[in-house]
Formats: sequence, C-alpha cells, structure tokens
Amino acid sequence: MAGITLAQAEAQLALWLTASERVSQKQSYSIAGRSLSFADLADINAQIRYWDSEVKKLSRVASGRGRIRYAVSE
Repeated sequence: MAGITLAQAEAQLALWLTASERVSQKQSYSIAGRSLSFADLADINAQIRYWDSEVKKLSRVASGRGRIRYAVSE
C-alpha cells in the first residue's frame, strides 16, 4: 500500500488487536430493549492478518531484506 509507513501499519495492527480483545470479551450489549452489536470477529481477524502482513513486509524493506537477489555462477 503506497504511502503507509511502518509506524502507521504497526499502529493499525495494534488497534485491530485491541478490537479483537474487546469483542472477545463481549459480542453485544442490551439495555432497556435496545441492543448494540460489536463488529464481526471474522472481519477483525481479516484486518489483523492484513496489517500483520503489511508490518512484516515494511519491516523487511526497512531492514534491507525487501528484495530477493539471485547470484548465478558459471
């Protein structure tokens, strides 16, 4: 994703991990006949996988391991 920094990706990953923790504690809330449902855990897990892969990719690039180099000897 163009323009996303490693710090931004890490922040997004942290937010989605927090969301997962909160949803795992309570899926919905009801009071006086009204209810509030939290985000679908499957959607949160998909976001966690996405941001985790972005963090790993940006970390490899930052450490200089972002490219695969081949050496051919004769």
